[in-house]
Amino acid sequence: MLQTPTSRTQRTVRRIALGCLLAALSTAALAATPRPEVVAKGLEHPWGLAFVPDGRFLVTERPGRLRLVQADGRIGEPVAGVPAVAAQGQGGLLDVVTDSGFAKNRTLYLCYSEPGAEGGRANSTALASARLSADGTRLEGLRVLFSQRPKVASSAHFGCRIVESGNTLFLTLGDRFRHSADAQTLDNHHGKVVRVLKDGGVPPDNPLVLNPRPGALPEIWSWGHRNMQGATLGPDGQLWTHEHGPQGGDEINRPQAGQNHGWPVVSFGKHYGGFTIGDGITEKAGMQAPLHHWTPSIAPSGMAFVTSDRYGPGWKGNLMVGSLKFGYLARLTLAGNKVVAEERLLQDRGQRVRDVRQGPDGLLYVLTDSPQGELLRLVP
Repeated sequence: MLQTPTSRTQRTVRRIALGCLLAALSTAALAATPRPEVVAKGLEHPWGLAFVPDGRFLVTERPGRLRLVQADGRIGEPVAGVPAVAAQGQGGLLDVVTDSGFAKNRTLYLCYSEPGAEGGRANSTALASARLSADGTRLEGLRVLFSQRPKVASSAHFGCRIVESGNTLFLTLGDRFRHSADAQTLDNHHGKVVRVLKDGGVPPDNPLVLNPRPGALPEIWSWGHRNMQGATLGPDGQLWTHEHGPQGGDEINRPQAGQNHGWPVVSFGKHYGGFTIGDGITEKAGMQAPLHHWTPSIAPSGMAFVTSDRYGPGWKGNLMVGSLKFGYLARLTLAGNKVVAEERLLQDRGQRVRDVRQGPDGLLYVLTDSPQGELLRLVP
């Protein structure tokens, strides 16, 4: 059947329209993946990131330095007045968070490995508050709000993420590696989430204050954790954390008051060398199962929810988690509390991702962990 000029023209128009539509969809798909932009580089094992006015940043360096980074990427001299740290193994100056009222009170919070008595090898995780001087060169009024008990001789599993929630602070604490059994007992702070007031006091509605147990420490919020290096408040206003498993079994959790998360009784991982943990079980009555787990381990660090519209509607509500082991930023799509999809970003950079935060501008910022670490901005 012969085609009329009109029908051929219509088919050509439809083909052109379809091609334009496909090109537009392809462009939109490409635009949905942000590109990394280097804000600053040359940071020595940066660990924690916080935001201060005028587009500036506070960055901790694990050896024990706090740096003020200008909006144009210039890295300042170390801020004076930082507490002494036990800079060994995984320890050092770790997390930093600015108070929600920073613009008025200039208060920030630091988490770090606190050395014990002079000459001793024992150390623990500590939380301190201080004010950043008006010129940004020093800390003033440093005050230790909390110190993990007991101190032990270990250079691993400090945890050390801080989350502000109203007038309280959540702090994640590792099990100190060889003291994993402590995570199941309440007379110590190993393998716990603790919750304290901003002045270091104990909130009267903490679970072990409302329902005391013999010997239990009142700062404890939840227990049965291994080594939590990611924590944030979710859009639901609740605390979310993730933690390193051993060989496999990295977990995402939503710790509630008085919950037992099972370590080292239950785990999806195995000991290094492939040995079974405990009885080799992954669930037990009275112990909270993780919302999600990675096996094999990705070695997660840093955690943030996307709450802005800067990356389009498909990103809002996503959970971002860094991977140290494989050097990527995981973009996790959630359905309620369940992870239903994972996209891996920044893999081509080949850098360990230590921290991820959403800035006041709604964009995501990433720290990479190396002797020449970088601060990256993800640009839509």
